[in-house]
Amino acid sequence: MRTQSIVGAVVDRQAVIRSYLENRARSQSLFDLLDDAAYYERPIPLRHPVVFYEGHIPAFSVICFLQRALGQPGIDPALETLFARGIDPRDQETADSSAVERWPQRSAVQAYVREADRAVLCALENAPLEGTTTPALYRGQGVFTALEHEVMHQETLLYMWHRFEPERKTRAATLDLRVDGTVPERQMVAVPPGRTTLGANVEDVQFGWDNEFPERTVDVAGFEVETHNVTNQDYLEFVEAGGYTRRDLWSSQGWERRVAAARPHPLFWERRGDQWCWRAMFDRVPLPMSWPVYVSHDEARAYARWKECRLLTEAEFHRVAYGGPNDVESAHPWGDGEPDATRGNFGFQRWDPVPVGSFPAGTSAWGVHDLVGNGWEWTGTPFDGFPGFEAMASYPEYSQDFFDGDHFVVKGASPATGRGLIRRSLRNWFRPQYPYMYATFRCARDAA
Repeated sequence: MRTQSIVGAVVDRQAVIRSYLENRARSQSLFDLLDDAAYYERPIPLRHPVVFYEGHIPAFSVICFLQRALGQPGIDPALETLFARGIDPRDQETADSSAVERWPQRSAVQAYVREADRAVLCALENAPLEGTTTPALYRGQGVFTALEHEVMHQETLLYMWHRFEPERKTRAATLDLRVDGTVPERQMVAVPPGRTTLGANVEDVQFGWDNEFPERTVDVAGFEVETHNVTNQDYLEFVEAGGYTRRDLWSSQGWERRVAAARPHPLFWERRGDQWCWRAMFDRVPLPMSWPVYVSHDEARAYARWKECRLLTEAEFHRVAYGGPNDVESAHPWGDGEPDATRGNFGFQRWDPVPVGSFPAGTSAWGVHDLVGNGWEWTGTPFDGFPGFEAMASYPEYSQDFFDGDHFVVKGASPATGRGLIRRSLRNWFRPQYPYMYATFRCARDAA
């Protein structure tokens, strides 16, 4: 699909100022959820402690926008070096070796945050936001990189916060926990062979990350795919059938990781006596059987093999999400309409999932539900650049450091994915053993 090319100015100065202020306010509200004692803790051992993220978000805006796009000096070189980039360790030993021995006092971090916000807002109000004087100014790349980076990290914060006990967080006034729902009958729909479009062209979109470019069209063989994500009830059958004890269902490396983790069930599940519970953001509730299961890629692939199926490829996801029987592609599974609250569980509407199939207005042309929202979807496609990939000037490390065969593409969106990130070309990725993020899956198989 090609959209009408955007001509003229790409950046609306007042719009990006509003977005920056809204992003900063949301981030602050998320940090305010935690008790003070959590500030130097690592709720996910593979990640930096909370303090890093409070400094990282504004420091990144200084680096990618003020320094790389505008050529301005930083504010505090030592703190900008400390907060420049997070870690993505393969294992706990690697994470521990990356640990910072001493973090700054919170008052010093917050003083830096205030100064960084002041400098960024001053530039947003007065400096050139797009142009050709530097590559990172082209089409406002530096501005949009900073804005989307913060929204992405808000999701990181939320799945990190999920690991804190409920009493460590200020309970939200509105929870909207929909724990009751009907578990749909498992069924597959046949998708015939066809062509699908991956990625985008730089000139056709307001902004995209470097791994989204350039656009390419690929042929997709016929396949079958489940109309709903795998639910907690479906996955419970796998657990109770001994799926975590059957080495034949797991890849060799996946089995080694499963044994090392010594966790015989999804991370979001907990056993309380004889009852399975779900670890929600502010509660523990009896396992909602109609919710999508959140699992690692290793776990998803083992379940699919148990069902004599496999995961969707990235191209198949695009075909079932954005294509249709008439071979016309759309911007979203539901068509070209905006991603509003009727289309799916995304955009920070809720803290947790809802029953699968809750948004019939978001169904694709093939009758497949929840392709965008309620959980990212694992694919079987290793993360890599498209032919013609070029690293982006504002954040050259963003993608290419992860073209290592040890990360897999996830598509769609989760409850904590910002609405502005709901675009067809967006790609996310994680290591196959990473169990913390909001990722589900559905089974697929070759055409009969």
